Amino acid sequence: MKKTIALLMGLAVVTASFTACGSSDSSSESKKAATTAASTAASTEATTAATTAAKTTKASNSAASEPEEEEEENYDTGDASLDNPRNQDNIGENELLVLSFGTSFNDSRRLTIGAIEQSLEDAFSDFSVRRGFTANIIIDHVKRRDNEVIDDVKEALDRAVSNKVKKLVVQPTHLMNGLEYNDVKAEIANYSDAFEKVAIGDPLLTSDDDFKRVMNAIVDWTKEYDDGKTAICFMGHGTEATSNSVYAKMQDLLTSNGHKNYFVGTVEAEPSVEDVLAKVKAGGYEKVVLEPLMVVAGDHANNDMAGGDEDSWKSVFEAEGYEVKCLIRGLGENEAIRKLYVEHAQKAIDSIK
Repeated sequence: MKKTIALLMGLAVVTASFTACGSSDSSSESKKAATTAASTAASTEATTAATTAAKTTKASNSAASEPEEEEEENYDTGDASLDNPRNQDNIGENELLVLSFGTSFNDSRRLTIGAIEQSLEDAFSDFSVRRGFTANIIIDHVKRRDNEVIDDVKEALDRAVSNKVKKLVVQPTHLMNGLEYNDVKAEIANYSDAFEKVAIGDPLLTSDDDFKRVMNAIVDWTKEYDDGKTAICFMGHGTEATSNSVYAKMQDLLTSNGHKNYFVGTVEAEPSVEDVLAKVKAGGYEKVVLEPLMVVAGDHANNDMAGGDEDSWKSVFEAEGYEVKCLIRGLGENEAIRKLYVEHAQKAIDSIK
């Protein structure tokens, strides 16, 4: 539209220039024509802009009044009915609330988060184990798709209050002491006066001993592929926060303990898949095993790691000629990892006895 106005204005000026060589009457007529053309163009633009704005507003209002259509999944994540959301009431005075980021992959949720919750329940029979997720987008997705109700952090804490819980222990399943874990602590602090005693357990990778035990767990888990010709690569999530240093620390620990064919990278930070690929090339390995360094095997594991898109880790390594095997399993499936969560929860319980 602006180009049209400019063109009309240009034609008006040209007309005025040509007629200026005639009499003064002609010059006056020319100026009048130019003014009329410019006025008409401006009026046209204003009318069109108003019409466009009205259409845009109508479309926006329509979109706001109707829920956005959810993209249909083209993969099967398992049977949600086999999962226990652990949101029952009438639970007694002692609660062990297990807080996880969450996943919409039903089988993985049951085999990882569900398994950690069960291990905690088996270990602490005098506590009622309940579930909470920090990711509302996952909670909403599972509710729409499977009609399974999972509490978010506030709902879980409010449920504990309504159940008249006196002693609340919270055990996060987070990998690291990062932004998400700090948010959890801040939200729990708002409820500090609602319970007689409150304690929060540590994330998985907190102490140096934690790092060593997780390293031993993942090495033992993949020992059948450790044949000297295979690079075993773990894919973490990654974060822009300083807590991203846990991946470099795990890499250094693996290397210093003689596991030189083990590599750690991330999806959304550093080291990247390109960094890991460069190390694999330098080592002269023939095959690659990929596995998530995440509690669950959800979207990142199935798509960013093992998916068919050209930028997935699997595709990146295959494009370089490597034979690739993907192990789609979360750390929560590992018994040694679950035992470590139990010990963290025990430490929290001991702090309020």
